[in-house]
Amino acid sequence: MSAVRDESGSYLAAHEEAAAMSPERSGPLADVRIVDLTQALAGPFCTMILADMGADVIKVEPPHGDTVRLIGPHTEADDEHFFGGYFASNNRNKRSVVLNLKEPDDVSVFLRLVDTADVVVENYRAGVMDELGLGYEALRERKPDLVYGAIRGFGDPRTGEGPYTYWPAYDIVAQSMSGLVSYTGTKDGERVVSGPSVGDLYPAAMMVSGVLAALHHARRTGEGQFVDVGMVDSLMALCESMTWRYSYTGEIQAPRGSEHPSLCPFELYDTADGQVAIAAPGPRHWERLCRIIGREDMIDHDRYKSSRRRVLHREEVREAVTAWTSGLTKAEVVDTLADKVPCGPVNNAVDLHDNEQVRARKMLVAVDHPGSARPVITPNTPIRFAHLPTGVYRPAPKLGEHTDEVIAELDQQKEPE
Repeated sequence: MSAVRDESGSYLAAHEEAAAMSPERSGPLADVRIVDLTQALAGPFCTMILADMGADVIKVEPPHGDTVRLIGPHTEADDEHFFGGYFASNNRNKRSVVLNLKEPDDVSVFLRLVDTADVVVENYRAGVMDELGLGYEALRERKPDLVYGAIRGFGDPRTGEGPYTYWPAYDIVAQSMSGLVSYTGTKDGERVVSGPSVGDLYPAAMMVSGVLAALHHARRTGEGQFVDVGMVDSLMALCESMTWRYSYTGEIQAPRGSEHPSLCPFELYDTADGQVAIAAPGPRHWERLCRIIGREDMIDHDRYKSSRRRVLHREEVREAVTAWTSGLTKAEVVDTLADKVPCGPVNNAVDLHDNEQVRARKMLVAVDHPGSARPVITPNTPIRFAHLPTGVYRPAPKLGEHTDEVIAELDQQKEPE
């Protein structure tokens, strides 16, 4: 099914219902500076998470900029096209500096910047930074407590060189080679990639964890670290059940649709206007569900009295649940089950904008967009601290927007001896 456009135009005013940006940079990483050499998605998403938690992230771009700046979409009123939605969504809360790392003068500025930093993150092909004379060993010699993070398709030779180490990789390659695609799809066997670009996003989250652990170690011991996250490695870890199922039983998992191989009911069910997720594998929730749908006879029936037995008779369970859900709307199903049985509607973008829980959690934030007449909406940070605010305080930067500002800051600081 192709994408459907909201012809009502309500998205044009969606920012009016979203949370406002934070007034300033704040969070537990407010004393951390990160030099961000990343491009595309995996690296920028990682450094964005760190920026959301307060880090001062300085994005160092080549003269032509991060290549995804050219990718849309753009708002209807954006005539400048400094960048599109792709770049905006993963580069908020950062400052942009343009440096050509093949030019000696710019390399000098870069090294001065590293002197002030706690962390450097890059996602180039293995060996690129070394060829420039700016790899981990060179920077560590200059700054021994530096944390250096690298996201690559197949990892870095410093932690284990393999036959694929120098291959290029993208999200779809990582999803496929990790095994994720092999059991994602329809019950008929059609395989599909995940909707979100998990081949980029999950390695990014793993790098955040690695960077924070290495930063803790560096501040405790004065010793920096090289942090290596491979995209395929990360997704293999994400697909943990595929490995242990094969080891335990010899099973090679196949696409399963929305079903769970070990739990039932635990899938999507059709309603009068869409689908809902219902998960009631335990005895308490199973009993409640049966009573609500008028099938008390199934509660203690030998065929259904454990999740394992319900898995064996999954079609009968689905038929019973669907007989009830199909006559109701998504909202009616959820309102009825509510806090009694785990459930939730299958939401799209419009549903999320209208959702009271999303609004209460301020999970959508209106962000200014350079060159656009209106703010755009982006998910807010999901990492919250009870006594220390985090969030979006500045939009993604224009190319080189902060070059002069950052160099002026460096000029005000004492040169290293």
